[in-house]
Amino acid sequence: NINAGLFTYPALMAADILLYQANLVPVGEDQMQHLEITRDIAERFNKLYGETFVVPEGYVRKSSARIMGLQDPTSKMSKTATNLNDVIFLEDEPEVIMKKFKKAVTDSENVVRFDPENKPGISNLIDLYMSVTGKSRSDIEKEFEGKNYGEFKRCIADEVCAVISDIQNKYNEILNSDLLDKVLDEGAEFTRKIAKEKYELLKQRVGL
Repeated sequence: NINAGLFTYPALMAADILLYQANLVPVGEDQMQHLEITRDIAERFNKLYGETFVVPEGYVRKSSARIMGLQDPTSKMSKTATNLNDVIFLEDEPEVIMKKFKKAVTDSENVVRFDPENKPGISNLIDLYMSVTGKSRSDIEKEFEGKNYGEFKRCIADEVCAVISDIQNKYNEILNSDLLDKVLDEGAEFTRKIAKEKYELLKQRVGL
């Protein structure tokens, strides 16, 4: 499936970073190649036309940097998943989240232990639990020692629901106020100024 996005998306992503002089970019592991292209463009331009762009660094979380699907723990959780039980959406109701975790793929061992190669489903759930509680993998293994997968899934679902509930409350609060339009207007004005200054500098550097 080779389409225009193959060529335009990396360039647009680079522009979004370079025009606004970002020096640190939070990315997932699967986005590092886009950041590398951005760095290459910045370094190449700076070499040809003088120091113009900040060469950004990537920031990847040390843990839970890539959450995998609940039904297919070998693939990244994605909003475009065909199986809705594979992904948790921020607008999911608590009962829906609970059902999705109950259906999450595990294994027959019934031991909560981090082992991505032999236990990808449980290992993914451990990473999910880490991301919402801040606990370490070893602490999670100790917490659920001797407990079954059902208990583990219920605890994860409860913690995820608590986090998402806070997000949903804030989302609804913002959506029902004029804050969103205000922030968008102020952000647009701010970014246009930065982008225009950088754009004019670019034209000057390349002689346009």
